[in-house]
Amino acid sequence: MDLQREVSRLYPTVPFRAISTHHHHTWARTFHSHPELYIQPQTSEELQKIITLARRCRRRITVAGCAHSPSDLTCTSSWLVNLDCFQDILDINRDTNVVVMQAGIRLHDLGIKLKEHGLAMPNLGSIDDQSIAGAIGTATHGSSTRHGILSQSVLALKIMLANGRTVSCSAEQNAELFRAASVSLGALGVITEVTFEAVPAFNIEWAQSLHPLDEIISDWEKDLWTKKEFTRVWWMPYMKQCIRWRADKTDKPHHPPVANWWTGKIGFHTYHLLLYCAQWAPSLLPLLERFVINVQYGFKHGAGSAAVEEGRTGLLMNCLYSQFVNEWAIPLRKGPEAITRLSSWLNGNEAASDIPFSSKGVYIHAPIEVRVSDTSTTVPRPYLDNTMPDGPTLYLNATLYRPYNCDPPCRARYYEAFEWLMKEMGGRPHWAKNFAHVTREDVYRMYPEMDDWIRVRNEVDPDGMFVGDWHRRLLIPQEGGSSLPLEERITSTKPAKAGGVDWIGHIAGKSLSPQTSEESFEMMHGVEAEKSFVIHGSVNRRADDEDDDEEL
Repeated sequence: MDLQREVSRLYPTVPFRAISTHHHHTWARTFHSHPELYIQPQTSEELQKIITLARRCRRRITVAGCAHSPSDLTCTSSWLVNLDCFQDILDINRDTNVVVMQAGIRLHDLGIKLKEHGLAMPNLGSIDDQSIAGAIGTATHGSSTRHGILSQSVLALKIMLANGRTVSCSAEQNAELFRAASVSLGALGVITEVTFEAVPAFNIEWAQSLHPLDEIISDWEKDLWTKKEFTRVWWMPYMKQCIRWRADKTDKPHHPPVANWWTGKIGFHTYHLLLYCAQWAPSLLPLLERFVINVQYGFKHGAGSAAVEEGRTGLLMNCLYSQFVNEWAIPLRKGPEAITRLSSWLNGNEAASDIPFSSKGVYIHAPIEVRVSDTSTTVPRPYLDNTMPDGPTLYLNATLYRPYNCDPPCRARYYEAFEWLMKEMGGRPHWAKNFAHVTREDVYRMYPEMDDWIRVRNEVDPDGMFVGDWHRRLLIPQEGGSSLPLEERITSTKPAKAGGVDWIGHIAGKSLSPQTSEESFEMMHGVEAEKSFVIHGSVNRRADDEDDDEEL
């Protein structure tokens, strides 16, 4: 394949901004890959050129922003596209607070630009490094029973499909595509624009304090999750204590939290070193948990801190170090049972836990994060919304740190037991996290509308230009052992020098026959094509593609 020749021949006035030396890795450095090309388009015309070239050169396209997901979802050996240049606010209606933006804008930058217009996002997760498209595509959420996943505020999307055409979708237009793309997992096309319902900018007054686990469980059905608009809990499993964080909107002036040495650089590096030492003596982790809480709270029930901040910063938290994250959504009403059983297992009472795995020698990192949301009243719901359809959702987040990029020794058995319990509780894993014991059959049992998502996905991307090994492994049926023409399958992994795993893939489309390529081209374009075609990645044909905003 003479890629340079084809790049200059196709749309010669449109740039193709690609490099071949990019090293891609997740934020946590859990996975690494080396894409053939790393491409940062600046316009829709450039993106269309990328997709057209990829189709002709028989390449898969993966889109990634900050790659905060610790899974291999964004790994590729093919073409990796980054939309950091797609970061403009295109329109703001101050009467309705509806904002139209390019899909590559990072949530942090979006918050700053919205503030200039007196607006804000209604809710945020723990970080704001992600692009708006990435946060939507993986069902990102905050912690509030008054808010659902981020897609709840999305009114419309524009997506560039595998045929190079841009399609609009909403609850009223191309509704099935909208339901599929609202949690797309990057498998339908490239989301280029997002229409979003913002809210007036707000401050929050928050307070966090230390409480016994029994008190948290006792308040579960009272007002634990409803007294304030935003609530989350960090559970210390060995101490059986919890940090409860609550916040409400306020008109009070800003005042920052009281700083101490532990929350600064000294504390950051001290804790990191102690976690690393515990790699070699995991039984020290319960003592380390007690030490950290003693430094911050002095073991005093009710002790804590408070502040008044902007919502766009006060809702965030510091993720600290590289980490595995295994988060599941279960019905909120099942939270006390799930936490009580997991607590028994972690503290050595396997009989009370009724979890069929040994906990002997398993020592985990604190805390376990407990959050909530409610998207049950949203219409239409995304096909792959992992929240509960009939009521509020609880998220349990079993985070394990990777001090200095070292994997914790407890991970395999802890996550096996944790996921077993979550499945028994009727749970669904967070799409962007490190779940390891979920099969395609499990996913289909969890999502009754999975067939609808697959049908829409196959309609808009019949050759699998946006399909990778992660999608095939968990979502896409294996019919007769065949692969889609352009999907990418993993061929091997090996330990990475910087820690984590090096991921190496293979493009099925490189071995396409001429006849298959010709039929695929005509099917996607719906036009009479010249009798020349792609052969084993070499390009002999060009066509005139238009960037149309059309009905699907």
